[in-house]
This record gives sequence, structure tokens and C-alpha cells, in this order.
Amino acid sequence: MRERRQGTRYAVSFPIRVRWKDASGQEVVQEGLTENVGPHGTLIYLPRALPLVGGKVSLTVTENPKDEVSVTAEVIRLERNAAHPQAALMLLDNLRVWKKKVWEYAGVLIAQEEPEDVDDW
Repeated sequence: MRERRQGTRYAVSFPIRVRWKDASGQEVVQEGLTENVGPHGTLIYLPRALPLVGGKVSLTVTENPKDEVSVTAEVIRLERNAAHPQAALMLLDNLRVWKKKVWEYAGVLIAQEEPEDVDDW
């Protein structure tokens, strides 16, 4: 299977808010965390319900409350692990803002992390 992702994905947990309409047309709003972010998508953790594959969601990264980043995304895959439900999202708009304020920022945070001490015992 060929890798379809483009660009580095950073394992970083940013707080998020996700909105979508369920099968009955009711709006669902949930808060969760990113598992990782890439230049064109993200894997998110939502503690309760998951949107449907193929559905559109409004995703807002709330890491900086004074400068939240909102995008529209399509659900491309679900991980229905009862202990840790996840949804993989492909971004549909605001890619330039996402790359600058979320993806590049995640890269800076990862680069600033101190490496773990290695035990050679």
C-alpha cells in the first residue's frame, strides 16, 4: 500500500471543537484533542460520538483562544476503539491558515522539546 500523506505529521495534542450534523439533522458539538497534525489533515480524538465517514465537519483548533483556527474537513476514516475513538480528517479549506498557525506551530513545538534521556543500562 502506497503512503498517500504529504508532508510531516507532528504528534501534538491541541484542544479542538468539532461540529457536524448527525443522521437526524441535529447539530453535534464535541470537544477533543488532535492526535497528530499534518499539512492537509489531522487525526483527532473525540471522547463520545464520532461523525460519519464521508461527512463534513467544522473543526476549530482552540489552542490560542484569541486566535482560533477554523477549517472545514471531510471524515476519511474512523477508529472505533471504545477507549479511544478517533477520526481522520482531510482538510477542505483554509489550508494556508492551517499550515501557518497549526502545522508549522506544531513543528516548532516539537523542535523545542528536549530529547528524552536514554538509559544504556
